Amino acid sequence: MNKAVVWVHGDCLSPYNPALQEYTDAPAIWVWDDVLIEEWQLSLKRIAFIYECLLELPIIIRRGNVAQEVLAFAKEHNANKVVTSDSPSPRFSAIYDEIELSVELEIFEVEPFFDYDGYIDLKRFSRYWKVAERYVFE
Repeated sequence: MNKAVVWVHGDCLSPYNPALQEYTDAPAIWVWDDVLIEEWQLSLKRIAFIYECLLELPIIIRRGNVAQEVLAFAKEHNANKVVTSDSPSPRFSAIYDEIELSVELEIFEVEPFFDYDGYIDLKRFSRYWKVAERYVFE
C-alpha cells in the first residue's frame, strides 16, 4: 500500500498545487532551504511574503536540508511516497533525485503561467515579471 506525503516548494506555492489537490488527506511539508535563502539573498520582505502564503496552506513548516527534512517527514508518517509539483529549477531537480533514492516520487505537471522558452532570472520576482507581463497582458 502506498502512503504519501506532499512536499510543497516555492515553484508551486498555491492552494491549487496539483499535488495538494490530488492528495487532499496526505500530510504536507514546506522546508525553508537555508542554502537557497543565502545563495539568492532573499530579503526579509520576500521571506515574510512566502510565510504569509504558507499560512494559507495545510502544511507543516520546517527548516534545513530540504531532501533530508522531506524524507524524515515521510518516515514520521510511515509514507513510502513523496508527491510534489514540477519545477524548472536545477536545484529542485537535484532534490528530486535525492528523494528518489529512498522513496517513490510522483511529480505533477503544473500548467505554466505563460509560454516562454527563453531564460528568466528567477532570483527576483521583478525580473521574472518584467518578462512575464509582456506575455500575460497581450
